[in-house]
Amino acid sequence: MQAIVLCGLQASGKSTLYKTRWADTHVRLNRDMLKTAHREAILLHACLAAQQPFVADNTNPTRKTRTRYLHLAKAAGFEVVCYHCVVPVDEALARNAQRNGAARVPDAAVRGTARKLEAPTLDEGWDALYVVTAAPDGTLAVTLVSDAP
Repeated sequence: MQAIVLCGLQASGKSTLYKTRWADTHVRLNRDMLKTAHREAILLHACLAAQQPFVADNTNPTRKTRTRYLHLAKAAGFEVVCYHCVVPVDEALARNAQRNGAARVPDAAVRGTARKLEAPTLDEGWDALYVVTAAPDGTLAVTLVSDAP
């Protein structure tokens, strides 16, 4: 079973990555959709108990927020992979400005996430770590992070 933890600013491509790669195979844990940490925890523990692959599709800006999923999933026997969606703050703000309604978050929220963002590292315990960037043609480029120099 696989658990995937997405990390990155709002409007950095996390949900697009989920929709294009895992929507048919992994349950999506997303606070925007679930509204509360309590609901997310219920769904997370249900996935762990049922051995259901899932994607934690939140900003997960700090080691502490990410490793919560990592430790629980590892204890349940999951392979745990992190995808860090990297985008400059100005680009995230521009993408966010194109959103409508509740999908658009306040610019202060994007800037706040940027201030506390700690890039994930392999020493957190991931089975694999990927960096995701936007290619010039608008597609997402995914690169495996290696601990080799």
